[in-house]
Amino acid sequence: MESPESIGVTPRVKELSEVLQFMRTLWAVVHGLQRASKRMEQEAGVTGPQRLVLRVVGLFPGVSPGDLARLLHVHPSTLTGVLQRLVERGLLVRTAEKEDRRRALLSLTPAGSRLNRLRKGTVESAVTAALQEMRPGDRRAAQRAMVVLAEGLNGSPAGP
Repeated sequence: MESPESIGVTPRVKELSEVLQFMRTLWAVVHGLQRASKRMEQEAGVTGPQRLVLRVVGLFPGVSPGDLARLLHVHPSTLTGVLQRLVERGLLVRTAEKEDRRRALLSLTPAGSRLNRLRKGTVESAVTAALQEMRPGDRRAAQRAMVVLAEGLNGSPAGP
């Protein structure tokens, strides 16, 4: 993250409240995730959210879209477009559940499995590298802080 001095802002940035300082840092994280997602889309052909869906479906083959939305803490309608694009690109397949044909289940296609195995140049690898720079206790504290913040912003438990 750039320092206030390096971007031409006087050291008065330190006068910002603790909340504004935190929000400034959080914005830098969000912006970094967006930039990494765009870069990954250019290099690997999937965005950060699409990659996250592939990773989770790879870990939980046969997950329903509703369960996936709950797991990712997004509204099902938010996930609909991501899933549709992944199905259209041949990375995910939707099948009907045998007991309840109205319920869809998601699994990776062979192409989706290949992208799921990708480890370099992903948003996940960038986050992994950053987390490795932190002590385990600091990682746990950061995770807890993000959970509390997500709960406060969303008005519902985010869970670890």
